[in-house]
Amino acid sequence: MTEQQPYDVVRDYGTFETRRYPEHVLAEVTVEGPFESAGNRAFGLLFGYITGANATRTKIAMTAPVLQSSSDLMIDGVRRSPDIEDVSAPSGPERYRVAFVLPATLTAASAPVPADSTVQLRTVPESVVAAARFSGSWSAARYGAHREKLRADVRAAGLTAIGPDISARFDPPFMPAFLRHNEVLLEVDPSTSSA
Repeated sequence: MTEQQPYDVVRDYGTFETRRYPEHVLAEVTVEGPFESAGNRAFGLLFGYITGANATRTKIAMTAPVLQSSSDLMIDGVRRSPDIEDVSAPSGPERYRVAFVLPATLTAASAPVPADSTVQLRTVPESVVAAARFSGSWSAARYGAHREKLRADVRAAGLTAIGPDISARFDPPFMPAFLRHNEVLLEVDPSTSSA
């Protein structure tokens, strides 16, 4: 079985839940192109890293989910709130960060250095995240609809979003769409998310 990223449920709101994720390490790649194909373009590089394309030729267990977010919501490593209404659409091709969550036993110091410099390791601090689950296809339109519903539900619950939305995919592409486990994740201010 594939290891899943650990978390604790803070509160169930019915249409979504808030979760506390511990600090974790990502192996990530930034790719250009449409939402639907970004994961496929990045997968080979990330899979290569965990199957031995690293400084110590170490094999690393595959984990779920695979994460994808718009890299245009990150400027010089600084998060921009998804609730800012006057952010204009970026010019040029779409860019996405696609990431594997490394097993919980690895830290940035203990994870092997990627052999390909396009694969970057990044430590994500502990965070509180709103999560909404959905099944079906991975189209941009379908994801966008679930993302907007989660944003509205988060605001209605009195929570404050503080990070970009993230697509979380748990199943391989050959899984029938109606059986797929997908999620929309949105970091929230922990001071607004108590039970």
